[in-house]
Amino acid sequence: MDFVWYQYPLIVIVFIWSGFVRSGLGFGGSLFTIPFLLLIHNDPLYFLPIISIHLLFFASLTLFPARASASDTNLTIPAARVNWQFVHYALLIMIIPKLAGVIGLLVLPTDLMNSVIFLLIAGYSLTYIVGRPLKSTSRKLDVLFLIVGAYISGTSLIGGPMVIAVAMRHIQPFEFRNTLFVIWAVLVSIKLSAFALAGVDLQFYAALWLLPFAAIGHVIGLKFHQRLLQQSNARFYSILGWMLLLVSTAGLVQINL
Repeated sequence: MDFVWYQYPLIVIVFIWSGFVRSGLGFGGSLFTIPFLLLIHNDPLYFLPIISIHLLFFASLTLFPARASASDTNLTIPAARVNWQFVHYALLIMIIPKLAGVIGLLVLPTDLMNSVIFLLIAGYSLTYIVGRPLKSTSRKLDVLFLIVGAYISGTSLIGGPMVIAVAMRHIQPFEFRNTLFVIWAVLVSIKLSAFALAGVDLQFYAALWLLPFAAIGHVIGLKFHQRLLQQSNARFYSILGWMLLLVSTAGLVQINL
């Protein structure tokens, strides 16, 4: 697809940001980038395959890194690991609503899907701004959040906050990123397979030329993640919340013009 010349550097900047958020937080590679990308080009089916391919690539790098020597290990931070019990628990609930969400993405009108995406992001942004992110307090809420999150993930890859609301009740902070990466990798593989079966262009060429830029953000995000484990970042999330609210509002205005 051909873009106007100024759209290319904007897309590059957004994908650097995408790599940073994904490796820094363990989620949000889509949530914190889709609103910017849709303002550049109003077609989620163009960008979602690219983001999905990048997630699979960088998740594998993060989950299976070369082991550092014992002398280089920072003993003040617990070693990151995957909580496989939570992975099995979450995926058992999420698989079917995930498939339903993918079908919705393929059959519903683009403007409707974009409006839903922007409204959801605006809702998420308010939870970050007020410092009250979604949180599950019971098994029934676990199931509800995982089902809704899986469906939203199927339509737009922005179901992360719902899944995290459940994960916060079951896993330790140092398990978050790697455990969530395993879940995202499985869900994204399902999405890409559905795209391929439906004849959607997976944008391999675009994903390839954008990969080095996402890698820049990925490396910066890895360093940020270590700091994130050691301190409170309420102000950082508040700033992200205001940014998301501003962009989602601009996106809704654009759709209705």
